[in-house]
Order: sequence, then structure tokens, then C-alpha cells
Amino acid sequence: MTTQHGYKGDKDKYLARLKRIEGQTRGIQRMVSEDKYCIDILTQISALSGALESLALGLLEDHLRGCVVDAAQLGGPEAEAKVSEAAAAIRRLVKS
Repeated sequence: MTTQHGYKGDKDKYLARLKRIEGQTRGIQRMVSEDKYCIDILTQISALSGALESLALGLLEDHLRGCVVDAAQLGGPEAEAKVSEAAAAIRRLVKS
């Protein structure tokens, strides 16, 4: 049985966002290399953090709507495991 991940329908969107995030990261690296003003670099880091957070929340939502809902409909230990897994992911996101 092949697992279908909750983000499968949005995979291209997520890949495009990751490419933008990669570009932002390279831009910050270039700013440091070129000795740009600290506050300008911090502003870009803040934007990068926001982009990563948005990506993480989108993936979490897709996981809840897909993987967790599917497991809950089946019930049993798999459902409990998926809820626990999602709760742990949320805890990690809140800490960051």
C-alpha cells in the first residue's frame, strides 16, 4: 500500500514556496557577504521566518485534513497515533 500524504494536492505550490525560501536564504547570505546593514539583514531574516512558519502551518493543516482525518475515520490505534503525532508537531512549532 502506497501512502498518500496530505500535501500531495498542493505539492507544486509547496515546492514553489520552498524555492522562494531558498532564494531568500541565498539573498541573506549575499547581504552578509556584502556587509549590508544589520537591520536590513534582520528584516530579511524576519521575512524568511514568516515564510517558513506559513509553510509549516500549511503542511500541518494538510496533514490534519488528510492523514489525521483518514486515520480517525478508520479508528483504532492508528487514529490515536496520528493525533499524538500531530500534537507533537504542533508543540514543536509553538516552541520555535
